[in-house]
Amino acid sequence: MRLIVGYLATPSGDDGLTLAVRLARTLEARIDLCIVLPTDRLLPDLVTVGGYEQILFQRAQKWLDDAAATVPEDIEVDTHISFNESFAEGLIQQAARLEADAIVVGAAHDGLMGRYTIGSVTSDLLYSAPVPLALAPRGTRYSKVDRVREVTCALGRRKGADLLLETAVRASAAAGTPLRLVSLVALDPMYGSLRGDNESVHERAIRHANETLNSAKDGLPEGFPVEATIVDGPTVEAAVNKLDWHDGDIIMVGSSRLGAPRRLFLGSTAAKMLRVLEVPMVVVPREQFSDQDLP
Repeated sequence: MRLIVGYLATPSGDDGLTLAVRLARTLEARIDLCIVLPTDRLLPDLVTVGGYEQILFQRAQKWLDDAAATVPEDIEVDTHISFNESFAEGLIQQAARLEADAIVVGAAHDGLMGRYTIGSVTSDLLYSAPVPLALAPRGTRYSKVDRVREVTCALGRRKGADLLLETAVRASAAAGTPLRLVSLVALDPMYGSLRGDNESVHERAIRHANETLNSAKDGLPEGFPVEATIVDGPTVEAAVNKLDWHDGDIIMVGSSRLGAPRRLFLGSTAAKMLRVLEVPMVVVPREQFSDQDLP
């Protein structure tokens, strides 16, 4: 198993690497540290293209070597440098070339506000990555947890939920931890405006959530350790905040139905969850990345 880490020598880059180490140890995976450098951009007048790119390459290799040196000896790590106008596109090309199983990035833009303040690279990946995307919130680099503690899977009944559940089951089995299935019931203004009074809307939502969780549990291997729960609230954020979270937990969500096949598209529910979550999120495409997608 291979994990691509989109790396920069920034706090956000260190957050992503810390999460990648945790996932690699849990899943017995190797890490591919990748930096994507820009091409022909803001060249100094007295430096040739080749010379400028060589300077960038050497600096990037130093960053990668320093980062790789921090990876524990029990985890295999390699480094890669490529040139592309888009950091996100460069990572996706590397994921295809290396047949990676997931991309890991530090999700938070290096600013002051919020655990998840999505930067441009992460935003591009959230709407285009062909493999699961693991997002490390700000501050992950300070965590001392070296393995995944628990896998939470936020389920809906839309197309792609089966693949999300399969991916969560594999991750939970590899981690050796129980799987927590969660269905969120959020009666926000958009949802609450459906026909009927608020109480009947709430009852229908709870019934739908129960059906979703029961269907998911029925499809799990016999004896698989699983916990199913429903949380509700006036908003998605309020519902998510009712769940207990611990350092080392991850949450897995599915890509929106609006996304193209084998491509991510962050849905509105997952986007709202990011506002309040303090644990890593893994976004799973609706369909698998297949050989026909390789360059």
